[in-house]
Amino acid sequence: MKKFFELVFVFFVGLNFVFGQSLGKDTTQICRYFDSFELPQINKKKSFKKGTMFIFWGWNRAGFSKSDIRFKGNGYDFTLNNVEAHDRPSELSMAYIDPTRLSIPQFNFRFAYFLKDNVALVVSQDHMKYVMDQNQIANFRGNISDPTYAAMVQNGQVNLADEQFLTFEHTDGLNYVNVGLEKYKNLSSKKNFDMFWAYGGGAGVLFPKSNVKLFGNERSDRYHVAGFGLDARSSINFVFWDHIMARVEGKFGYINMPDIKTTLNNKPDKASQDFVFYQVNFGVGYVFNRKLKK
Repeated sequence: MKKFFELVFVFFVGLNFVFGQSLGKDTTQICRYFDSFELPQINKKKSFKKGTMFIFWGWNRAGFSKSDIRFKGNGYDFTLNNVEAHDRPSELSMAYIDPTRLSIPQFNFRFAYFLKDNVALVVSQDHMKYVMDQNQIANFRGNISDPTYAAMVQNGQVNLADEQFLTFEHTDGLNYVNVGLEKYKNLSSKKNFDMFWAYGGGAGVLFPKSNVKLFGNERSDRYHVAGFGLDARSSINFVFWDHIMARVEGKFGYINMPDIKTTLNNKPDKASQDFVFYQVNFGVGYVFNRKLKK
């Protein structure tokens, strides 16, 4: 209450000064007192300063649009239209936390370095799994010279259910290795807790291990740089005690793979496809070299 009356007093003294009343030496003393008077400080939200870094490990669920897949090789050149596919999350088990089996589930890795305050360069790997729905009838366009497999095409369609014509998946996995920029904004700061919203975009290469068996050929299952991807992303990040991070992220993007290997050897046989994907991931991380701007 005392401070309130002191402020009121200074206010009215200021008014008198404006209207031309001279207080002489007393005015100088009052101004000096006002300069030394400290109002309560308002806590400002923390932000990530340049040089801060974090690492993150999490798990995802993903979805894919329908895609046209073209197969081309010796004696065939055809396209399956509007092929449907799904992801393949691992069953809940110790693989999610066992260091020797962490790469078995659909996982996400992030390493971020803040180039300037609240702007981070993020290097990522998104390990998704893409599995063609086997129980479907696909529209067929093209030609096959082998009469056995050509006979499986009926009225411009082929039934994939019996796995004799084709099995097709990127299950070890659909690896999207990418680099992006993310902008961070503090939504809330409490004692030992901060919440940040981030958004950004990225681009990268697709390095899948595609599991393909076409026309009864030996199964192709090897890593190969197959194409590129683009994405937009947004996340909510919870930071506890300035270091422990929990993160939920949504990502939406486009993948184009013109060079998918469909045979085990170095034959020119290949497939190509492009599609839109979405992904939701969550996990934990650690913030280090933490520099706070208040």
